[in-house]
Amino acid sequence: MTEGSGQSPINPYKIAYVYMQVADHIAERIAKGEPGPGARLLGERDLAEEYGVAHLTARRAMRELRERALVVTLPAKGTFVAYPQEETK
Repeated sequence: MTEGSGQSPINPYKIAYVYMQVADHIAERIAKGEPGPGARLLGERDLAEEYGVAHLTARRAMRELRERALVVTLPAKGTFVAYPQEETK
């Protein structure tokens, strides 16, 4: 999920929750279309390792993304980028 630089985009000194920084970074990537709708995201432990955070922080970030309706988690399957919701008229 992070750019090829090998550095995490998370700033532990920033006045913001770390899980929110992770969620915001993933949300930005989703908004850019990478990964696209239906794409499977990394598991929580792999995501935590990639961002250099605790796995419970990654779990909370995924919960935040679910609350924003950006991802859908299917038990025993994984977490996937949600398809855009069609607006009702």
